[in-house]
Amino acid sequence: QVQLAESGGGLVQAGGSLRLSCAASGLTFSSSSMGWFRQAPGKEREFVAAISRGGGSTYYADSVKGRFTISRDNAKNTVSLQMNSLKPEDTAVYYCAASQRGWREVVAVRVDYWGQGTQVTVSS
Repeated sequence: QVQLAESGGGLVQAGGSLRLSCAASGLTFSSSSMGWFRQAPGKEREFVAAISRGGGSTYYADSVKGRFTISRDNAKNTVSLQMNSLKPEDTAVYYCAASQRGWREVVAVRVDYWGQGTQVTVSS
């Protein structure tokens, strides 16, 4: 059974930082492209960042480029999202996602597995 468990969410002031982590189990992590998505109240889930199987390729939504960094540790089966210079509009539930295909499929929201999500709230 595949499980993606997010952690690290919380309340932070605008301009602050948070680091989200996702621990994966039940899948061959090193063969999975990984990504982060978010969903704000009343809005559709949107792509945030993706990383290739080996970590050599990353891709970001324009809204977070230069502020967020996705990384992975295949030895620990974890993927992380470092979020800096947070803005109130970054407030959302953040979801970890895995695809058995390439990272471009993650960007296209062709995802095989989802985590349960972790709340990030940025106060102004």
